[in-house]
Parts: sequence; C-alpha cells; structure tokens
Amino acid sequence: MSGDNDSAFKMNLNEYLVTLDKPLGIRFALTSDGKIIVHSLAKGGNAEKSRIIMVGDTLKKAGDSSQNSLVEIKDVGDTQKVLKEQTSSFSLVLERPASTFPIQLLHNKTNDLEIVYNRGRVPVVTWNKTLLASNLQPSSDSCGNSGFSTFNSKFLNSNGSKLLSNQNQHAITHGERNSLTEQTIQLACVFTDEASRDGDWAHGSFPLEEYIQALDRAKDEMYYNHSLGMRYSKITEQIYVGSCIQTGDDVETLAKVEGVTAVLNFQSGTEAENWGINVKSINDYCQRNNILIINYPIRDGDSYDMRKKLPFCVGLLLRLLRKNLRVFVTCTSGFDRSPACVIAYLHWMTDVSLHAAHTWVTGMHTCRPDRPAIAWATWDLIAMVEGGQHDAPTHAVTFVWNGHEGEDVNLVGDFTGNWKEPLKAKHRGGSRHEVEVKLPQGKYYYKFIVNGQWKHSTSSPAERDDSGNVNNIIMIGETASVRPSVQHQQKDANVVKVIERPLNEKERFMLAKAARCIAFSICPVRLAPK
Repeated sequence: MSGDNDSAFKMNLNEYLVTLDKPLGIRFALTSDGKIIVHSLAKGGNAEKSRIIMVGDTLKKAGDSSQNSLVEIKDVGDTQKVLKEQTSSFSLVLERPASTFPIQLLHNKTNDLEIVYNRGRVPVVTWNKTLLASNLQPSSDSCGNSGFSTFNSKFLNSNGSKLLSNQNQHAITHGERNSLTEQTIQLACVFTDEASRDGDWAHGSFPLEEYIQALDRAKDEMYYNHSLGMRYSKITEQIYVGSCIQTGDDVETLAKVEGVTAVLNFQSGTEAENWGINVKSINDYCQRNNILIINYPIRDGDSYDMRKKLPFCVGLLLRLLRKNLRVFVTCTSGFDRSPACVIAYLHWMTDVSLHAAHTWVTGMHTCRPDRPAIAWATWDLIAMVEGGQHDAPTHAVTFVWNGHEGEDVNLVGDFTGNWKEPLKAKHRGGSRHEVEVKLPQGKYYYKFIVNGQWKHSTSSPAERDDSGNVNNIIMIGETASVRPSVQHQQKDANVVKVIERPLNEKERFMLAKAARCIAFSICPVRLAPK
C-alpha cells in the first residue's frame, strides 16, 4: 500500500465518542491556546455517570446523536451553537491529552477579579466593543457592560490589536485590571450547557471532597514543559541551576547575559536525542563562547544511580569553582539531578546542614531534588573515612517475615543484645510481620524466632557463620562506589531507609575530608577547554 493510502487510514487513538442525554452536565472552558476543554462535571450528572469523560479532554466534534451529524468544534461560538440545539441527546468526540491535565492550576488564581473572569461572569471583550474577539460572547450571568480585560492578544482581531499597540495605549492604564498573565491564567472563560449554575461541580468521576484532597496532594506536583525553553535560577554568584540547553541562543544567553564559563550537564545523550537537542551544535556554541562543558550522565529518576554518582558530581563542581569559573549545573528538567548536586555541594563543602542547603536551593529555584539520595551519599562518604565503624544510627530498617497468619514472630541478631534480647514483631495483616530497628552502618547477622523455633527468611540474603549456622545477613549503608558499576544494589524483603539528622562535629569533619579527597582525585577528567 502506498504512503498516500496509509495516511488516509491513520487513526487518532486518543479520540473517543460518547453519547449523553441532555443536560450533559459538563462545564467547558476556553484555554489560553484556543482549545475547548472539559473544565468540570456536574456531580451526579450524565457526563459523570458515563465514567469516560475526564477533565482536560479536548472537545473536537459535537452534534445531535439522532441525526448522525457531527460539527467540528473550532471555538466557543461553535460550541454554544451546537449546545443550543433542541435535542434529547448529544454525541461528543473528545480527545484525551497525552499527559494528565494539571487540574490544580484551575484554582491557582491570584485575585477575585480573575476568578470571576474565568467563570464567565464578565464579558470576554476589551474596553471597546469593536475589539471583541470573534465568536466570543458575554455569559448569561454577566452585566453586559464592556470591561477592561484582554486575556490574550491572539484572540483579538487585527484592528483591535493595532489599536491596543498604538493610539489607545493610554486607555489601558485606567480601570481595574488590563491584562491577565498567561503564567497563572490557563483559561479565558468558562461556560456550561445548562443555564443553572446550582449544585456541586467536580473535576472527575469522584466526590468533590476527594477532589479537594487530591488538589492538596497535587500542590507540589511539577510538570516539565520543554516548549517553554531553558529555565534557570541563580543560586550563588558562581552557581546557576536549571533545565537543559536547547539551542545556540541559550548558550549565548548564558555566556553574554549571565557570564557563565562552564556547564556541568547530567543529561544523557539518549535523553538529549529524545528531546530533539542537537548535542554537537550545543558543544560548538559552547566552544565559540569559551564555555567549558562537562557531561556526566545520571539516570533520570534512578535514586541509587544518583547516590552512587553524587560524590563525583560534587567533586567536579568544586574543581570548576576552584578555577573561578561561573558554572551552570543542568539536567533535563532542572527539577531533580542538577539541584541535588548543588544542595550536596553546599552541604558537604560549605558546612551547612542538609536542611538549610535544601531550603535555600528550593527557595531560589522551583525543583524537587532527591533528598534521601543526598542523605545516603552523605553517609557513604562518612563511611569511606571511618571504614564502616560508625556507631551512631544512620538507617531505619524494617525487617519483614512473611509466614502464616497467627504466628508468634520475634527478631534476634547481632543488634539485639548479642542475640539475647528478642524484639517482638508486629502483625501487619495477612502473613506479614514487621520489626523496625535503627542501626549504624555495618554488616549484621539475624534470624527470626517463629512459634519458638529459630528460622531464617528464604526471601532475604543468607550465609553460614563460622559455626555452620545459616543466618540472614544485611549490609546497612554499604558504601556506594564513586566509580559506579551498572549493577544495582541487591533488593530483599526488608526495607532500608536512610536517617537524616544533624551531623555531630566528628561526622562533619569526616564528611568534609571525604568529599574533598574525591574532588581532588578526579582523573583523568581534564578541567580545561580544548
């Protein structure tokens, strides 16, 4: 089959058709980029009962289901015209977005005017009715008077844009509010297929109370938008942190505006390729602008890889700063790997607490670094100096026994009074029993006493001791290599979590010593442009 014929049979698998009785129970919204999306669903309404429609889905077509005729939806006017048709049921074609719609942004408004505006209670016009955006109408609840609001210049007709930019500039300076920023305003207006606005409106097929709780949980969620370009923040006079360099213009900005002379990049070549970044071009621009660029990939979302490589990364950053270079530390999103390196540098090299370093960087730059990975790497460095002889608790270990329901389970080992003081396990449901113990770094043997009999767990590592007894074994805080292998640490039935606590004087000294030893042993990395 030819290519032309192939294109004729292409399908959008994200589109779906749904038929609903009127009233639909859908509140639609016009977004800042001109799409008509589902804003919310009437609680108990026909749309919610369908269990198909989701907030953020784009309305593509709509029409009378009995006529089998669907009209393509291009703007608000098309939508309102179709919804006014006298029919008992409607068919809608909607498109599911590739990524989840960030519904918490719908409620992230800065003042009452914006809230009223986005509910469609003021006219969607400029101060002059002749500048009315095409096909947009005031909502039925509005007073009908012209306002001062212009939500996005792309929705104005050409004459209106010309007037705004030239002769009527003075008019914009008067009134309540002249514009709505695109950063916080995602919607131009909201409208519904029903005249009544009474009742509860939810943002999904779940109770409104659950939605509010979901909003609270989602407040700190972050969404990387590659189309926004490179985003960065100044952390200190010599350190900048941010998302990946995408173009030669980004390099020019870093060099000429910020005075950056080195780039420490944790993005892999595969990631760059996936995002359509021309690595060779970026390197050429860096060379022309006398910027030293060092690439040291860390696997995205891999906490253990971060833990293993963080000491080496901080060592690279210290070496660059010691050469009096101004460094841009970057990864793909700028949310995780790059800020984690900067936080670890401040904690290890400037002798500030992990909490203070984390607070400072996250306050200066929107990010969510892997804090546990930093704490793990911190204890790794301390263990390197003291040879694993640390005697203060550094990790919380949940020992797990999976046997049979109703069993009496106790834990014994090197850490329970030399096997003489068993710890009672708590039943966690089904066959699972757990005991949590805070331990220093080191190697430990242990066993379980089940209904009076000594047993070892077959789901956890075990070995024979000098007497020939088979015991379970666990390595707590086993030091990660700064020249890491590709293998991950072995996982077992137990859960090991790192303890983050203020370091004592001895620990701070050992941390600083270990971090600097790694920094100045970096070889054969050549920290000079070539």
